[in-house]
Amino acid sequence: MSKRNLAIVTGASSGIGLELARLAAENAYDLIIAADEDLAAVADELRGTGSQVETVVADLATIDGVDRLCAAVRDTGRVPDLLMANAGHGLGHAFFDQRVEEWRHVIDTNITGTIYLIQQLGPDMCSQGSGRILITGSIAGFMPGTFQAVYNGTKAFIDSFSFALRNEIKDSGVTVTCLMPGPTETNFFRRADLMDTKVGQQEKDDAAYVARVGFDAMMKGEGDVVAGWKNKLQATIANVTPASVLAEQHRRMAEPGSGKT
Repeated sequence: MSKRNLAIVTGASSGIGLELARLAAENAYDLIIAADEDLAAVADELRGTGSQVETVVADLATIDGVDRLCAAVRDTGRVPDLLMANAGHGLGHAFFDQRVEEWRHVIDTNITGTIYLIQQLGPDMCSQGSGRILITGSIAGFMPGTFQAVYNGTKAFIDSFSFALRNEIKDSGVTVTCLMPGPTETNFFRRADLMDTKVGQQEKDDAAYVARVGFDAMMKGEGDVVAGWKNKLQATIANVTPASVLAEQHRRMAEPGSGKT
């Protein structure tokens, strides 16, 4: 790969991750992109900007999958300048109706794989004395996720983790930014089996807009950013609303069949 700065993007096959990769390429970064889906077409598109692009197709819910990505990074002999940990997985329906392997994959993707990746690559960035880490959290982390209980719980963890890590490494030259979107127009709701819910059918934010908000905040070194004024308002209200009320509100949006008229 060339001597240009290097960006890592996970969950880059579509949605926010793809848009983050596009922004990195437009800003003259070489890329290593990772996802659990084929990335050939995405890589071809990104190379059209002049960026050199490597792909890693792996399940980032697994230690082995993350190790494969880290190996690809280390094989370049370069330290990432941008690390965008965006891979995420949702899951709808009642918790008691979910199979263990389903909810565990959500936890392993959103939490275990994410923080393992950051722990593997972050120290080298700190030793380098510069870099930006962007973690995709969610405003879902501010509220109990009735019929999305595990997913919202993982995002509460990620939102909290990002602030703690940011403070731990505040003197390293590396910043940590948490992007907290609301419902966004991606494949998330289809993959989470939420298309028959109100939240699955409502109008959502544009993924390119959300990615731009997150990318700009990361480049400025900001600690967190909520994309969209409606989501900012919702996050503010959630901070002063009883958890029981929030749980009931979430039920009305995510209960299976709630999208039927």
